[in-house]
Amino acid sequence: MGERAGNASIASAVAALNDFMPEVENNINEEAIYKVSKLVETFSGIRIPANRPIIGENVFTQTAGIHADGDNKNNLYFNDLLPERFGRKRSYALGKTSGKANIEKNLQELGLKLSDEDLKKVTQRVIELGDMKETVTKEDLPYIISDVLNSNTAVDKVVVESYVLTHSKGLRPSATISVRIDGELFEANAQGDGQFDAFMKALSKVYAKKDLCLPKLIDYAVRIAPGSNSDALCETIITWETPNKKFITRGLDSIKQYARLSRLKKC
Repeated sequence: MGERAGNASIASAVAALNDFMPEVENNINEEAIYKVSKLVETFSGIRIPANRPIIGENVFTQTAGIHADGDNKNNLYFNDLLPERFGRKRSYALGKTSGKANIEKNLQELGLKLSDEDLKKVTQRVIELGDMKETVTKEDLPYIISDVLNSNTAVDKVVVESYVLTHSKGLRPSATISVRIDGELFEANAQGDGQFDAFMKALSKVYAKKDLCLPKLIDYAVRIAPGSNSDALCETIITWETPNKKFITRGLDSIKQYARLSRLKKC
């Protein structure tokens, strides 16, 4: 931390001494530097910059797919500052610059393996989330995989083409929707006790035009992927009921409202 400017970082100083001046002996254990630094950060309340050499969170994070690919090819981009040397592990970021190699590295840690075709589809989905400025974590991957693979096999008889949800002070929430059912396009609008309620009432109007029975919403739960500290993905599980059966649908998206609405097409 230092009381005045100019104090050299002990992590950088020790690494430089060990690499370029091995004749200078010191008793500092390199593997303990990161743990001690995080401990000091916790007690002092002073955050370590993410790009701080050796101990910053992003220092050993590969963002570009080409670097992850190099690690797969006999450590093509090898250097002496290996993360294991400082008690750390290399990680592979997931986002708009991710390549298939980034995805593969994270899948390996989860014990998962995909075909080349499925890997390409999952990579594209991760890039789409990254373009929306969302942060995707390793824990999100199983949910992305499930959503991508399920969407490839589902036949969408009901497609939500577009929607507008409004919520204003002093006015009831409203929804205007455009829905395609069996290829035919319908539009409707309605007000409700909330945005989702307004959407459902608008959808009821569309179903009435087609003389269809809209399933009754019994329950729904909204959550982020278990184990994830990211809000990139929102999972919604909805329980529906018709006169003949009760069934559950699941939605996954980076926008909470759309995660709910996206599952309506499976009703």
